[in-house]
Amino acid sequence: MKATVLRLYMHESRRYRGMLLYEWLLEHARKLGVHGGSAFRAIAGYGRHGVLHEQNYFELSGELPVVAEFIVSESDAERILALVRKESIDLVYATWPAEYSATGASGAPGAPATPAAGAPV
Repeated sequence: MKATVLRLYMHESRRYRGMLLYEWLLEHARKLGVHGGSAFRAIAGYGRHGVLHEQNYFELSGELPVVAEFIVSESDAERILALVRKESIDLVYATWPAEYSATGASGAPGAPATPAAGAPV
């Protein structure tokens, strides 16, 4: 299936309205009816200001990069971005076209699984 990847970048400790920002984004995307999203924490990274952040024994400051990622329709990606803009959240993001599917009997996300031959129904 055709899709759009929407990836939003932030620091792991960044908060918005009392929540970690990546949790807020996932929760509000779910409320918009978006069917799935994930957050990933990096082991190291630097952003637009050129400061390298990495977790080591002496630095556990919560400043590692986090990515909130959605593989959605183009219209869902635009709805998420519209929410971010409406809330005036300053984020760096990237989008690109993608194709997706699922392995297994159904072959399509959200489709009911087909029972294996001989399996009880």
